Amino acid sequence: MPRIHPTAIVESANIGDSVEIGPYVVVGPHVQIGEETTIGAHAVVSGHTTIGKRNHIFPFAAIGGQPQDKKYAGEPTRLEIGDGNTIREFCTFNTGTVQDTGVTRIGNNNWFMAYVHIAHDCIVGNNTVFANNTTLGGHVEIGDHTVLGGMTAIHQFCKVGAHVMTAGGSIVYKDIPPYVMAAGAPVKPNGLNSEGMKRRGFTPETLALLKRAYKTLYREGFTLQEALEKLGAETAPEITHLVDFLRKAERGIIR
Repeated sequence: MPRIHPTAIVESANIGDSVEIGPYVVVGPHVQIGEETTIGAHAVVSGHTTIGKRNHIFPFAAIGGQPQDKKYAGEPTRLEIGDGNTIREFCTFNTGTVQDTGVTRIGNNNWFMAYVHIAHDCIVGNNTVFANNTTLGGHVEIGDHTVLGGMTAIHQFCKVGAHVMTAGGSIVYKDIPPYVMAAGAPVKPNGLNSEGMKRRGFTPETLALLKRAYKTLYREGFTLQEALEKLGAETAPEITHLVDFLRKAERGIIR
């Protein structure tokens, strides 16, 4: 059975087993909360929001609020959150808009520090870390295992590839390819995220291959199209993933 504090307001939501809802929490009528999720005091979970299992939402978070988009006209858009996420104090996650797919999606096992904002229609993968005050504009996509430094701000429609790391205070206006470290305002490439990939089990051979790919993309003076032609000859799955990302980069990549 869920444990709901007597001061909480829960409006006919679908609450799973062993959910804990703290003092003065407000949960709207269209919310679903999975087993063993904990919601801290004074948090608000609203909108058409689905939250998976074993999430920990800390006090004063606002989850499932309306998108901050002037075109929004009250449509029943959604927020979907997976399993095992940590969402710290004062985070704000918004639902989607009908101008996109109508859904904001958060994957599994992510760590969102205090004051993170995820705007409408964003897609966040798995096993990411968002440090304090990280902000995503609308329609942003973040790949798996990405680490965003504190106060990173990402412009709407940008894509950030898997295994990326940004420095604190980074301002992102263009797409960041997978495996890259980036820093600055606006951000510039600053080598590979080698240490992060080592921790995730990348072999020395794979890291050497990615290092050569990085040089092709950033150090040898090729245009993006020339670099794609050279990288396209590689068959390793990590390089194929990089090439696929580059070919879909509608805003251009950081250079």
